[in-house]
Amino acid sequence: RYYLTSCSSELCLCSDVLLKPCMSLIFGWYSFYYIHHFLPFMCLIPATDKVALLIGNLSYQNHPQLKAPMVDVYDLTNLLRQLNFKVVSLLDLTESEMRNAVDEFLLLLHKGVYGLLYYAGHGYENYGNSFMVPVDAPNPYRSANCLCVQSILKLMQEKETDLNVFLLDMCRKRNIHDDSTSNVVLRVTANIVFGYATCQDAEAFELSSTGFTNGVFVKFLKKRLLDDEKITVVLDRVAEDMGQFDATKGKQALEIRSSLSERRALTDPILPGDSADLAHAHSRQWAKAHELPESMCLNFDCGAQIKLGFAAEFSNVLVIYTHIVKKPTDMSFCQAHVTDFSQDLDVDPKLMNRETPEETGIYLLSSSLPQHCLYTRLSSLQKLREELVFTVCLQGTFTAMDDDHPIHWTKSVNIGKPLIARLDLHRAMRRNSCLQTCLMPHSPSHSPCHSPGPEHRHHLYHGSHQAQDYNRLSPQHRYLDIGEHLQGAVGGCGDIYYENLSQCRYDPPYTSGGLSSSPGRLSIPIETTDDINELQTVFINSLQLQPQ
Repeated sequence: RYYLTSCSSELCLCSDVLLKPCMSLIFGWYSFYYIHHFLPFMCLIPATDKVALLIGNLSYQNHPQLKAPMVDVYDLTNLLRQLNFKVVSLLDLTESEMRNAVDEFLLLLHKGVYGLLYYAGHGYENYGNSFMVPVDAPNPYRSANCLCVQSILKLMQEKETDLNVFLLDMCRKRNIHDDSTSNVVLRVTANIVFGYATCQDAEAFELSSTGFTNGVFVKFLKKRLLDDEKITVVLDRVAEDMGQFDATKGKQALEIRSSLSERRALTDPILPGDSADLAHAHSRQWAKAHELPESMCLNFDCGAQIKLGFAAEFSNVLVIYTHIVKKPTDMSFCQAHVTDFSQDLDVDPKLMNRETPEETGIYLLSSSLPQHCLYTRLSSLQKLREELVFTVCLQGTFTAMDDDHPIHWTKSVNIGKPLIARLDLHRAMRRNSCLQTCLMPHSPSHSPCHSPGPEHRHHLYHGSHQAQDYNRLSPQHRYLDIGEHLQGAVGGCGDIYYENLSQCRYDPPYTSGGLSSSPGRLSIPIETTDDINELQTVFINSLQLQPQ
């Protein structure tokens, strides 16, 4: 990719392949030391930018609730930021919010960008198409209620990205209620990588524990994600690690599908090149959705001073904390709390103004917050339609007072639209191609065979909405008796003891066929790399190609 030429007493290092415009670095012979040390880095293929969208759905309205997606998204957010990704991390999105979030994600992509989509939640796969299930999906749901991953890939291809990575932490069982047919054509492009948390027609599990912990996939992925290796090599190692995990052996195995034609790694450097202006504009757009309100000090007429601070747990979760900075010497008691939030946010008063972060649901960020405060966690900021206005209420008593009845002072605070609320994801969604399924059955995102028919599905117990497979699971339904002592997630609850395998990320449909077991199948990691010759000779008659 780089070549050396001798120019009299100088040595020239030139490249006209990877970097545009052409770069020529000229060194004297005395500078050969620098070539020896810097050439390996310079030979890396740069990205013009790196952008990631992470979605974790756990609080389902009509389906079993999950726990691990919150921890999974939090951990991956921290790791991807270390790799210089611009990360948007969102929890509990409805269908319209998911579609609008994808639209905003696509706006950050342009030629040469590395795009990564991670999804944790309920899902299914029909005929090679993967569907992500929003938290407001009806029961039963169909493709019109969900987002097709392959349709998102099609839109990413139109942006001419240099790497598209999909990490799908969901089940891939067939949905017998969905009989939709394919009608979207994918381009034949390289550098597409799919990392499925489980094999086709199989389930993805999270582990039951007394505290918050990762799902099976991210438990092993987070140990390898920072490795300076080709992305498929990283996923291969994750697959090997998962294969040694007794809890899911024979039940869940990572599957990899790839058309990677170059050495692309998540650790690759960023070099905007000709796209510098566009990358800068996209950086401003990303920063717009991640601006925290500035902390402020509120002075009350009684002489007390209250500090109001803010922290972001996710792109759509804001933490507010209040702290007494100063109180009058003759005031025997002083406390400040926040109240009167917009009804759009649906804040539970019982979880507001708590003395510890954990009491209000802040488990992952608790170690980063100041102590001796009152904490309030505001989730689902994407639902906020107006600027966020709330009241800070100060109550106190004075030593000279005859009774202990507190006196109240209030101040109204307007912090605008914090974090993701600025993007108005609540707006009416556009019915774009994300609704549709895709036509390219042998692309890297598809399995070479169709999903099995209804005779190969899980049959379920109607009352619990939870699939049972008596060949695989213990009589405790979705639970396997296992035990493992593991370190908790970053910012989580320390050591965690896994008691059993918990909820799968699939809300199975009901059928009147009773209970039966799924047929045996090979649960092994698969990596396929399709080159253009193979596509031309093997699939040319079965693919409908779209001109690029």
